[in-house]
Amino acid sequence: MLLSVIIVSYNVKDYLWQCLTSLRKSLKDIDAEVIVFDNHSHDETIKCLQPQFKDVKFISSNHNLGFAKGNNHAIRLSKGKYVLLLNPDTIVAENTIRSAIAFMETHPQAGGAGARMTNADGTDAKESRRGIPTPLTALFKFTGLCSRFPQGKHTGRYYMSWLPWDKEARIEIISGAFFLIRRAALEQIGLLDESFFMYGEDVDLSYRLLKGGWENWYLPLRILHYKGESTQKSSFRYVHVFYKAMLIFCKKHYKGMGRLLLPFLGLAVNTKAMIALCAVAFKKTRKNLGFVDDNIQDSFFIIHVSASNMKKCQQFVSEKGLWAEFHDANTNFLKTTLPRQKGPRTYITFDSSAFSYSDILSAMHDYYGTKAFIAVYHPDEDMIITDHETFKS
Repeated sequence: MLLSVIIVSYNVKDYLWQCLTSLRKSLKDIDAEVIVFDNHSHDETIKCLQPQFKDVKFISSNHNLGFAKGNNHAIRLSKGKYVLLLNPDTIVAENTIRSAIAFMETHPQAGGAGARMTNADGTDAKESRRGIPTPLTALFKFTGLCSRFPQGKHTGRYYMSWLPWDKEARIEIISGAFFLIRRAALEQIGLLDESFFMYGEDVDLSYRLLKGGWENWYLPLRILHYKGESTQKSSFRYVHVFYKAMLIFCKKHYKGMGRLLLPFLGLAVNTKAMIALCAVAFKKTRKNLGFVDDNIQDSFFIIHVSASNMKKCQQFVSEKGLWAEFHDANTNFLKTTLPRQKGPRTYITFDSSAFSYSDILSAMHDYYGTKAFIAVYHPDEDMIITDHETFKS
């Protein structure tokens, strides 16, 4: 078998459905298996999806084991020459996996490869290319110097921001949202480190690939990391888990200077966490006092739908009380249509039966800077999926 795709899922049934639907197209004519490890979801993920995806192997856990343990369990059952760790909140373009495997086949020293991740607003996700979070690099990240001086070879190393987006490049850290790894390399360096519950496992795995003599690559092949845009990076939980993972990494891989910098990193973690906690408390207080957040106002949908699905989509939108305008799906809209500046959030919505996922992702990239976001209308399911929520019959 050429490829094993492994997805660890937790309470994201609709996003997982969309991901598996895109995989059907991306894996066409590829000798592959798909394994979903469900981390004790409470949204009936397996009950709802298993009948629709009979070719997918679903594994149900009795409790949430975390990202690393879930992946490791599935990896041990997999058979592919290559293993793809994939997030459930992604859409994979039709030719992404095929092209990534072709690259690995012609680059025998490539242990792992990542993709060009697109955010929900059409921007490129910085996490697509990253450097090793050495204590100094982590300190630049914590203090904000990474964001202030992104092109600096030292200050901007966390995201390797000087690399071009449209060219293949050797990188150091591959994102766990799309992590293609050679099984021979995995057998050499070992599976994911289960001391990381969530976040940091991909960093550790990437670093061990490099230490094992393998190369890590960034490939300009598109996927959509749908909910990356809505991750609450100001939340206390995110700060605590994410930055603590970086501390675990530093303690594991660095001695000497790294040990000396750990107290400063710990201080930075606690400071970031305190700021996030204050922000959460402030937001909650505003809500209790009756202040309305502009971001929760109704969104506006510009829907490009095929003529055959037009009436069905219009009826669905009407039933859901959504604010929308409709356009016949055609190839010209990509250059001529601009999002109307109505409401706080505009969604460019694509009929999945009329557009390829590759065209959708390319089109959204053209909307960069317009404050528009991507949504997908699935006529067979009568469902619209956005980065924040799902609307369905």
